[in-house]
Amino acid sequence: MNTMNRREFMGTTVAAGLVLQQARVLPTRPNVIFILADDMGYGDLSCYGRPDYKTPVLDGLASEGVRFTDAYAAAAVCTPTRVGFHTGRYPQRLPIGLQEPLSDANATLGIPVEHPTISSLLKANDYESILIGKYHLGNDPKFNPLKHGFSEFFGIVGAGETYFTHRNTQGVMDLFDGERAVEMDGYLTDLFTDRAVQFIRRNRTRPFYMSLHYNAPHWPWEGPGDRATGMSNQRAGVAGGSQEIYGEMVKSMDSGIGKVLQALRDRGLERNTLIVFTSDNGGERYSNIWPFSFQKTFLWEGGIRVPAIVRWPGVIPDHRTTNQAAITMDWTATFLAVTGAKASPEYPLDGTNLMGVFTGEQAPFERTLFWRNNAYDAARMGNWKYLIENNTEHLFDLSTDPGEKFDLKDKETAVFSKIQSAYRGWNQSVLARPTAGARGQAPGGARGQAPGARGGQRGQQ
Repeated sequence: MNTMNRREFMGTTVAAGLVLQQARVLPTRPNVIFILADDMGYGDLSCYGRPDYKTPVLDGLASEGVRFTDAYAAAAVCTPTRVGFHTGRYPQRLPIGLQEPLSDANATLGIPVEHPTISSLLKANDYESILIGKYHLGNDPKFNPLKHGFSEFFGIVGAGETYFTHRNTQGVMDLFDGERAVEMDGYLTDLFTDRAVQFIRRNRTRPFYMSLHYNAPHWPWEGPGDRATGMSNQRAGVAGGSQEIYGEMVKSMDSGIGKVLQALRDRGLERNTLIVFTSDNGGERYSNIWPFSFQKTFLWEGGIRVPAIVRWPGVIPDHRTTNQAAITMDWTATFLAVTGAKASPEYPLDGTNLMGVFTGEQAPFERTLFWRNNAYDAARMGNWKYLIENNTEHLFDLSTDPGEKFDLKDKETAVFSKIQSAYRGWNQSVLARPTAGARGQAPGGARGQAPGARGGQRGQQ
């Protein structure tokens, strides 16, 4: 008779568990909720190090799933990142993806109606879908989200609407229910939350996909109680705001997400719903960007490194942190994969399905990612970061230098040549810059002059 000691028994049990884990079959046709913050910096949640306020709901979401340390936005401003998400492709593949960002006065650009999007592909797979919140991918009615496969749309079309009057930078009412502009009373964050809760509480026979794109904590900086105190006009605006107001805006969004999660629990949908939370680019004036340099609009880490949290109870293990490099288009590829929707061969995805990393069945892997705007070029290959600023090339080792302070291009010549070549190849595969000679002047001024970025200027950590 064979005997087995405790160590052998434990080893066999663990091995059996791994086999079961590797053989896991994902639930079919789950619901998907994609929550996108606007201009939230890497350290603006308390689970990412924000010291002056707490975000208990999103902290809890992170403890119930996977928190990413190396997640990126597809761009350093909102329009191209949103192009990247909706299409699953690098934003530089479409003219609207070259807008930094799309202005409220522009009525000519948008995602072409014939181009497949995550919403149109899920619609073809019999998903009910809704976009709630900020769109910023075309001001003309022909680009309305309903033209791209969404069953419903409730939100704003433009860039930076006021939270109480709901007017855009042109002074035009910009809150839509479907294709109709509407006037409603309320703070935008609360209005978006309420519509999301209403949507989840419905009786339905089909799975759903919800894009909940808050405009918080984007400028203008208005807290949820500002109108009642008569402080809205005094505290908002380019020259206004404060860390206190910023915290109020983030906490309001955090509380709203809590109501959305409670609605899922009330309907018994938690275990069949994949949730991703992230931001469209790095933070701005009142963000906590440490330990990175610069902020929104820059391709230094502070402009593109963002928080990201993934949760799916019973499928994705809880209390995990991963250093897997991820980018906006990966969420698109993952959602399509887990829902069984198929991408169009004519428009191949640039994102990667990361579900195996989420579940722990696949170890984090190295990859190469690319960025470009009118002032910068950048790539990440493994832990190496390539950056061109003011026509000067740099190489940084992000594993030891996340603040990008020590240029290694003259020391690590082989690495530099490899990542430089990869970037040049990618750059040849996408659309050219919209204006000749645009590269070289950093947005917001010369190098190191990003005004007001809390902890975000080069040399500050």
